[in-house]
Amino acid sequence: MNIILPNKINGGKPDIINDARRVTVIGANGAGKTRFSTRLIEMFPHRAYKLSALKAIFPTTSINHLEGSIDMLYNDKASQTHIFKGAAESELERLIFLLMQEEFIDMLTYKARLKSGEKVEMPRTRLDDVLRRWMEVFPQNRVQRLDGKLLFSNESDDEPYSSQLLSNGEKAVLYYIGAVLYAMPDAVIFVDSPEIFLHHSIMQTLWNVIEEMRPDCTFIYNTHDIEFASSRIDNVCVWVRSYDNTREAWDYRIVSNSTFPDEIYFDILGSRKPVLFVEGDEMHSIDSKLYPLIFTEYTVKPVGSCDKVIEVTRAFNDMQAFHHLDSHGIVDRDRRNDHEVSYLRQKKIFVPDVAEIENILMLEGVVRTVARHYHKDENRVFLKVKHAVLNMFRSMLKQQALMHVRHNVKSSVEMQIDRKFQNINALEDHISDLVYEINPRGLYDNFCRRFHDYEQRDDYAAVLKVFNEKTIINNSNVAPLCGLRNKDHYVKAILSILKENGPDAQSIRQAVKNCFGITDASTNGSSDIGTTKPDK
Repeated sequence: MNIILPNKINGGKPDIINDARRVTVIGANGAGKTRFSTRLIEMFPHRAYKLSALKAIFPTTSINHLEGSIDMLYNDKASQTHIFKGAAESELERLIFLLMQEEFIDMLTYKARLKSGEKVEMPRTRLDDVLRRWMEVFPQNRVQRLDGKLLFSNESDDEPYSSQLLSNGEKAVLYYIGAVLYAMPDAVIFVDSPEIFLHHSIMQTLWNVIEEMRPDCTFIYNTHDIEFASSRIDNVCVWVRSYDNTREAWDYRIVSNSTFPDEIYFDILGSRKPVLFVEGDEMHSIDSKLYPLIFTEYTVKPVGSCDKVIEVTRAFNDMQAFHHLDSHGIVDRDRRNDHEVSYLRQKKIFVPDVAEIENILMLEGVVRTVARHYHKDENRVFLKVKHAVLNMFRSMLKQQALMHVRHNVKSSVEMQIDRKFQNINALEDHISDLVYEINPRGLYDNFCRRFHDYEQRDDYAAVLKVFNEKTIINNSNVAPLCGLRNKDHYVKAILSILKENGPDAQSIRQAVKNCFGITDASTNGSSDIGTTKPDK
């Protein structure tokens, strides 16, 4: 979906955000964020859907007149039924009315169909989904449906109580999970202060779940919480700096992470989490989508190239006295040797024990978990994937060996020429001897022997460590074997599992962290980033 942003103070053309699914409007208090969001709402008269826990959980006489809002739905349903009549003084209470009224109607329909002799299953209602997800967030709590009311209890007190006695955080979660289910198809959902009443330990997971519940919708968040803005995946961040009331125009810009340190500092200096710089960009790279869900203890920021990750990580750590945030980077292993990997890890750069990001998605633990999640035989799926990958590697072995030789030669030449020479003759003599010193033919033969050993031993992990091939996911057939359409669906499946944050998410997360050789200490800000595992 394309979003045309409001007028600019400088009279320039308004920016357009193309194919947006998540937009965060961020800025200081008084900068004009609320007016900015209000103007965006006006651009979607039949699709705008507004959520505000701050307004929803407290009694109010004001009504949200937006088409399709909870208040409008409540007025419509309440005027048509005499069931569950009562004073719904807040938007949350009106939401509970809608859920209970729908539950009642569905049960009556179910009973009537049973009496007519139909074989029907118990209907699954929106209320079922809301309460299940709410109890996943608050596993110590229980909910009863009694006499047309929702009653709550917890492990420390079995005496049930009404929703009015829930904490503000519990009410906010109940409201967000329930209200998002009533948004019209393809809605533009505006969320005001999504962080309010929510503890940081649940905030990111909760909004990941809510976004997954409505993949057809676009979410636009209005916040001053930098940590929340940084937690959104595939997010476009609009920094609102000021508002000119007379011209109804704003000083704003879309924040880019292409330079350092201005934009990066804007996004992360308010965060209490350590920082993890990764390759790629926020919109298109797998890195920026995967790593925030793996390394949840970090604020993950994509900065572009491998060299940029190394540069930014070094520079950011050099300035640690200013911001007090520990930082690491992640780069692909590519064709780096053990010495290069060890050097990078000493510089707080995580390097995986696979060649590149696509290979991480092909780890045995990841493949098995996805297969199991989609009710496939994980042993059968993995054996077929392993067989396909080894066959691919076998057919490309010499080409892969040659690429490793090129990398090694390039590194050696750069190091050996980077020295002082007394005159041009000395430099020429040195260069003419390099081919004998480096011995590319010998390197090539060694790589071929080692790679032959991997494929003869069916050593899947060793192959993933050295095999640079972007088509590995497609050509391994892993997606269809797991019951998924193609590579994109396979990648999205992994991200969805991680966002659900269940046992399968923990399995994938652990498999990926093991691949980095990361210890528990290292993911809590220590410089111990695991030991280098030498090639076999």
